Amino acid sequence: MKASLDLTPRQIVKELDQYIIGQDDAKRAVAIALRNRYRRKRIEGEMREEILPNNIIMIGPTGVGKTEIARRLARLAGAPFIKVEASKYTEVGYVGRDVEGMVRDLTETAVSMVREEFSRQVEKAAAEHVEERLLDLLIPRPPRIKRQGNPDPQTITTMLESAFGGGDDDDGPTEIAEDSAETDEVEDNSPAIERYKRTREKFRQRLRDGKLENSEIEIKLLDRGGSMVQVFGPMGMEEMGMNLQEMLGPMMPKKKKSRRLPVKEAREMLLNEEIERLLDMDAVISEALERVQEMGIIIIDEIDKIVGPDEGGSGPDVSREGVQRDILPIVEGTRVMTKYGPIQTEHVLFIAAGAFHVAKPSDMIPELQGRFPIRVELDALGKKEFIKILTQPRNAVVKQYQALLQADGVTLEFAKSALTAIAEIAEQLNETTENIGARRLHTVISTLLEDLMFKIPSPRIKQVTITRKDVRETLDHLLEDEDLSRYIL
Repeated sequence: MKASLDLTPRQIVKELDQYIIGQDDAKRAVAIALRNRYRRKRIEGEMREEILPNNIIMIGPTGVGKTEIARRLARLAGAPFIKVEASKYTEVGYVGRDVEGMVRDLTETAVSMVREEFSRQVEKAAAEHVEERLLDLLIPRPPRIKRQGNPDPQTITTMLESAFGGGDDDDGPTEIAEDSAETDEVEDNSPAIERYKRTREKFRQRLRDGKLENSEIEIKLLDRGGSMVQVFGPMGMEEMGMNLQEMLGPMMPKKKKSRRLPVKEAREMLLNEEIERLLDMDAVISEALERVQEMGIIIIDEIDKIVGPDEGGSGPDVSREGVQRDILPIVEGTRVMTKYGPIQTEHVLFIAAGAFHVAKPSDMIPELQGRFPIRVELDALGKKEFIKILTQPRNAVVKQYQALLQADGVTLEFAKSALTAIAEIAEQLNETTENIGARRLHTVISTLLEDLMFKIPSPRIKQVTITRKDVRETLDHLLEDEDLSRYIL
């Protein structure tokens, strides 16, 4: 279990406050749900298996932070998570994705996450192996010497140093010609081997100092190309992602192809190959499956799109209730087969979210309602919240644009009155057109700064301060023309 789960609910809310303004009830609910996972892991015996997660359904208009809360929660926990759109899934027998695909996607995410963690653990050892392989390629070992004449071992060392520039700092392309003459073995304690070892250490230091980065070497890498024959299974099993080459891979000979590359490029490719060789994929998959079953989080967004009053079971809504019935066993707890092995879903935390403008949560089938016992209603956002959203979060939209322009050497500042004006305009546009919540701020500021972003970079523009007058002159006409304002999402 990740150490970050050892956070109190107050600490979790404090972390979420750095990215989400308001919505205290929702943050409290998810903080308790996350802490309960840590509490459950500390329980011994049969009771641990009996404690199931309290799935959460968040109700509120778009753009108020439903998805962001769940996403930040999953990242805070270091848990595998995915966000899916409920409207993409259909009842079995209809064209579309099978609901079990969300569990397979979660498993793929977990495997990628654990693989990356394990790769970092073996990266140091892999780098050491790569260094040795690079040295072998730069100065091949002299296991034999010519029979004719048996030249002095010093000649071999001199030849190596001459071929690679000796002690100077030339890091240009280097090349060694192989000698096919008849040879005899050289003893390990011979002067030739001793001198070779000293030369190898010199090259090791030059390699670490970056003086051989542009030297060209020839390496043999596994050929990952070739034809990929896709195997199509039954309907709804496309997510298994299995192909003939993957199934027969262990039995087929691995092809290698030679490539001539600079050392700096070869190092990266060899490092990836060494990491692959050192990784214990059985351990990776085992850990990933455990994390999915014990820590996995699935965010089902737009769940209201598969909920609606019964209209006779005809038309395009015919499979809505069917999708709910297909989702029900996944949420209740069932075994889903993936290409890595079976996944038991009863301890996966499900967070559903929806605006419920047309339908109501009570329109969901009763069995599914009962599987989301925690219901949280998120508040609509207004001018007061918009002002805070513009400046307080670590990833505030104003800070994002300041960073973008700073990349071109321009300092961007917003007067306090300008931020107030932006919040007022966003609130008014949400009232007169579609209410898309905080997303309105992104497009309002994008329209406000469009001309400035086009002119930069410019040697005459080094600092820009946006005032309330600038905001009003640029955006007031959108409020006067309602049809035009609809183009601002």
